[in-house]
Amino acid sequence: MGDPLFELLVPYFDAPSPRPPPSSSDPTTSTYLSRLTTLHLQALTTSEPQSLSQTSHSLLLSLQALSKRSHKSVISSATHLSTLSTTLPSLAQATADLRDALPKLDDAAIHFSETYNNRAENAILDRRRKALLLSRNIDRLADVLDLPTLLASAISSSNINSAAASASASNATLNYASALDLNAHIRRLHGLYPESPLVSAVSKQAEDAMQEMCTNLITSLKASSLKLTNAIRTISWLRRVAPELDAKGPKSSFGQGGEGSLGALFLVCRLANLENMLGALEPLRELADQETLRQREGGKEEGKGRGKWEGGQQTERYLKRYIEIFREQSFAIISMYRSIFPPPTQVDVPGRKKDEDPLQPLPSALGTFPLKLVGMLEATLRKYLPNVKDKSSRDSLFTQVLYCAGSLGRLGGDFGMLLAFLGDDDEDEDNEEWVEVVKKHRVLAGRLELMVGARDG
Repeated sequence: MGDPLFELLVPYFDAPSPRPPPSSSDPTTSTYLSRLTTLHLQALTTSEPQSLSQTSHSLLLSLQALSKRSHKSVISSATHLSTLSTTLPSLAQATADLRDALPKLDDAAIHFSETYNNRAENAILDRRRKALLLSRNIDRLADVLDLPTLLASAISSSNINSAAASASASNATLNYASALDLNAHIRRLHGLYPESPLVSAVSKQAEDAMQEMCTNLITSLKASSLKLTNAIRTISWLRRVAPELDAKGPKSSFGQGGEGSLGALFLVCRLANLENMLGALEPLRELADQETLRQREGGKEEGKGRGKWEGGQQTERYLKRYIEIFREQSFAIISMYRSIFPPPTQVDVPGRKKDEDPLQPLPSALGTFPLKLVGMLEATLRKYLPNVKDKSSRDSLFTQVLYCAGSLGRLGGDFGMLLAFLGDDDEDEDNEEWVEVVKKHRVLAGRLELMVGARDG
């Protein structure tokens, strides 16, 4: 009975409505037609139109609220819906292209896995592996690269401290010890990784820094204020920094090795310091040279009105100061040398081996050094002593020379008898003069010994 009712209502549908008429098979339509059949005729004319009007109004309000709340989504959905007709064919085409490209992608993946396999040798993988290893060990490499800078800083700060006051001696010692430890660490690294260019470059820089340290140590041996403790410490550092200077050569018959080249180096440095100190007497020496020149130009005519022992005051000042410096420094050099390089103790050997060098061991550098010192003093006295004409001044100078000879004599370098050959044209008078000075010196020395003996008794 629903279908005749639906056909009866069809002419009353809104003709100009853009919507198509509802289908009779629609569940909503069937439900509403079934509801109409249950209503009275009066209800169809009175309450049903109002109910439909209220429902329509409620639906209108709901649609308005929905459009206000979700108009952007509705517009977007409509837009996508309008492009769906073109998007779906494009998606289908892209899917077909992807399906066709899958075999090529599979072939490329197989080729990549075969080419960049960890089990195969590949230059690109090697470079990448090295780059990753470098990235993981960047901190260690930075520490290794900082070693030459730390070494140079320790050496330079030690040099500054050694040139400063003696209060900084402990800092210099600590810095030099740190520098030696750093150099030993670098040498160990070079021994572990001899083929590494980085370690080789660091080792080369460390060698340059140690050469600078060796130069600084040798320069410190020339300091005028060098003390025994500093000298011993410096020589011990040089033994570690430059072991080639401490080479003893073939093993000899002595229980203790010699000083190697360090002894000669020490004497040369101290001799340079002595020459510098004597060179500071240049103004006095120039005055003495002027006196020598005046005496040569004056000759006999100028000397007629004077006695033999007059003149030479400037030369006397120069020689006194020269002998004083020579006595202090020569004694200090030899005594310091003997403290640093004690004489070796010989060990009894039953027989000499056939292959042993008969020229070994070499004599100590100290064996000829006193002759060098005495030669310097002798040359100076021969040149300037004839300028001193005053007898008391000459006696004072000879006495000072004898004290100097006695000072070195305590260390085995007495040269008093060599100075007996110093003289000018009047050799007999000079010999008598020298004999008289020696006698006076011995008498004075005997008196001093008696005084010391009486005090000890």
